[in-house]
Amino acid sequence: MKKYKNYLIAAGILILGIIIGNITSGDKDEVLHAEEEHNYIQDPVTKLWTCSMHPQIKLEKPGSCPICGMELIPLDGSNNSEENIESNEIVFTAEAIQLANIQTSVINRSNANKEVRLLGKVKPDERRLYSQVSHIPGRIEQLYVNFTGEKVRKGQRIARLYSPELISAQKELFEAIKSKDVYPQLYNASKNKLKLWKISDYQIDAIIKSGKVQEQIDILSNYTGYVMKRNVEIGDHVMAGMNMFDIANIDNIWVMFEAYESDIPWIKNDDIVNFTIQAVPNKVYKGRVSYIDPFISSSSRIAKVRVEVKNPGHKLLPEMYASGIIKARLTNNTDALIIPKTAVLWTGKRSVVYIKVPHNKTTSFVYREVLLGTDLGDFYIINNGLEEGDEVVTNGVFRIDASAQLLGQKSMMNPKNGLKNKDLKFKIDSEFQKQIAAVIDNYILLKNALVNDDAKKAQSQARIIKSSLDNVNMYLLKGDAHDVWMKSVKSINRSVETIQINKNIKNQRKAFGDLGVSLSDIINDFGIVMDIQKSLYLEYCPMADNNKGSYWLSYDKEIFNPFFGAGMLKCGEVKKTF
Repeated sequence: MKKYKNYLIAAGILILGIIIGNITSGDKDEVLHAEEEHNYIQDPVTKLWTCSMHPQIKLEKPGSCPICGMELIPLDGSNNSEENIESNEIVFTAEAIQLANIQTSVINRSNANKEVRLLGKVKPDERRLYSQVSHIPGRIEQLYVNFTGEKVRKGQRIARLYSPELISAQKELFEAIKSKDVYPQLYNASKNKLKLWKISDYQIDAIIKSGKVQEQIDILSNYTGYVMKRNVEIGDHVMAGMNMFDIANIDNIWVMFEAYESDIPWIKNDDIVNFTIQAVPNKVYKGRVSYIDPFISSSSRIAKVRVEVKNPGHKLLPEMYASGIIKARLTNNTDALIIPKTAVLWTGKRSVVYIKVPHNKTTSFVYREVLLGTDLGDFYIINNGLEEGDEVVTNGVFRIDASAQLLGQKSMMNPKNGLKNKDLKFKIDSEFQKQIAAVIDNYILLKNALVNDDAKKAQSQARIIKSSLDNVNMYLLKGDAHDVWMKSVKSINRSVETIQINKNIKNQRKAFGDLGVSLSDIINDFGIVMDIQKSLYLEYCPMADNNKGSYWLSYDKEIFNPFFGAGMLKCGEVKKTF
């Protein structure tokens, strides 16, 4: 019994020791945790949080990156001071640049060269189109050329003719022969009369040699070529000068190309044109520009460009299709600043590029508006906005612009500096964002009315948008956010009222384009909370607003164009997904 009592005492002492140890260590952990919290609060370096893939994101609380969803990490505040990054720069790490496949090029000055591509057709040389006429009046007794496309040679028999006038002329000739020695002038006159009817010396000598009047005579071709048209039949009576056959000589041909109005300044006489013919594969022909039409067609806006080519073997036939290339150069612009087309974001009103700004640890990009010059095919001439040696982004430009929009910086859609997203993020009530979503829902119904070419429905839907806009509680916004909303709502109301009072769908669509841009800016600045999880797309049509281009919002990724409706329903592309 005593033995068991000792075991109980030992177990009690052990349990008591464990309890005391836990209490002691717990106090120690609390002290350490309190010290860590104190140190964190006192540490000014970790006041902001950033994304390792998108260092331009700087938020005041931990969470997920709004771009890629990665967990945010504490921002080392010392980096910014060392890197000397400006507020208008969009920063990317090396990993982010690689993932976004961002590529850059240094722009330089060079000659303004361009490949001008032309389409055309083979045509016969107009200077080698002939009319084979009858110089003798009479009746067609026989045709030696019977169908269109038949080849004839100069001096070849083409028809046999009966002519009373020819019979009389032969009788005069035989009478003149009798008195040839006495009246040689009369003989020569009778002979020349036959020559003027294009009767050959050989035929005249044959008549004289036979000593008989021939009632019929062969008409000989005056030209070599192909019969394009036959105008007579056997038994037809022809008058002197009547066209019997149309003949074309295609030893030399023209290739008539069509040049668009914008390409005409690039094309000069004597420019070399390399061209191919669909009917003659794997063969490249070469010719020189011999003529440029001085007039432009009012309907097609093109001018004809003529190339003269020799045609041995007659492989190039009239009406064959041709595709040509001219490697042209602007002689008045030999030192132009050239930029690839892929570097330019074009909205119709503005042309935007992004300039690379290298730093020690990161790379950033800066928004720049440029003035475009001549279109060089795959390149543009820059008239203003860039300098030689600038390094511009040529691939991944949309990715950088999307980051700029998320940060509220200058971007393709928002050329003016708006509020930074990090400034607005914790000041906007979710109820306000739901009210914005209600406005967007009604906007989509307006879009659908324009897609269906329904101007009356668009008017009534504009009134509903105005009502939902009035229901947005602007007092949920504080400080700068409230000011931004007040400026934006004026632009929205102006567009909505224009649609509401206009019965003309063309005017409605122009105002609708302005409305889409304004609402897109609001979503960028304030965000949106929808009752049902779904995507919202920003879509773009380059032909809207008289080819200036315009944007609209849609819940459908598939394009349904509100600016043209049934006329061009599928014209457009998705530019951004919210």
